[in-house]
Amino acid sequence: MSLMEHGTVRPVTGVAWTSNTGTCPKDFTLISITEEGAAANFTRSFGMKSGYYLCYSKDLTGGMVVSDIQIISEKDRIPHGYCYVAEHLEPKATVSKKKRLCVRMVPVGSVDTALLDIKLTAKSKMMLQYYTYVGDIHGYVLWCRKGLFTSPAPQAKPRRVSLDLRSLSLEQPSAPLPLRPSNPPPPPRTNTRLSHRRSSLTNKDEVNKPADSSMQGVTALDGVPFSLHPKYDVQANRTDPQLNSQINNIRIKSLQDIENEYNYTFAVEEFAAKRTRPSVTAGGESTAQ
Repeated sequence: MSLMEHGTVRPVTGVAWTSNTGTCPKDFTLISITEEGAAANFTRSFGMKSGYYLCYSKDLTGGMVVSDIQIISEKDRIPHGYCYVAEHLEPKATVSKKKRLCVRMVPVGSVDTALLDIKLTAKSKMMLQYYTYVGDIHGYVLWCRKGLFTSPAPQAKPRRVSLDLRSLSLEQPSAPLPLRPSNPPPPPRTNTRLSHRRSSLTNKDEVNKPADSSMQGVTALDGVPFSLHPKYDVQANRTDPQLNSQINNIRIKSLQDIENEYNYTFAVEEFAAKRTRPSVTAGGESTAQ
């Protein structure tokens, strides 16, 4: 059984027209002869000395594969998702447009089957086994084979690792810096006597201080003493008769008092919804509905 039947052949990744081996792109294979052994040179007329050839590639570096190939006439519209094959010709060479070759390109990871091979035969009754007939084009018959394909596994490039990594540096190695402790010892405390109030504040600050000694534990209110505005200080304003009268006139409402004060029955809306509207009949008389 052949490699193609096992599904281990690489797919076709590109199809193009070329004038000769000199204009054939890199990594492309030129089809110079047919399966019968005749020259596969496409010519436009009898007096034309040079023609063009069909070539294909199986280079997977582009990440695209050919999933289908078709031959259409110049009056047909190109199918959706297809594109005309590229032309790598000499400056004065042209390809006949009476019948055009178009392919469908898809990402290599989106399909499991693709075009595996293409061949040409002369216009005869010769049949190619395992190949599908595509159509007649400029005096030749195009055949293709589709099937499963396998992508070559990527190979790691060999690398040389030098044992002496210092040779890779362009600068001379500098002397190592002396090690410094990450947590230096705290400065010695003085023997000054602190008051009881300051001692308690210091202990409280040490408890609330974050472990990493960062600024995350500091807020804008740290160090600001709390005091009530004199306007709302009841102890200081007890002698003010106006404030005392305002405080005495404050009436605390109960839940029932609030419901009685803001009670609304929606009687007007209910009456409006039930009200009938007049309608005009055919005779011109109005009736209530």
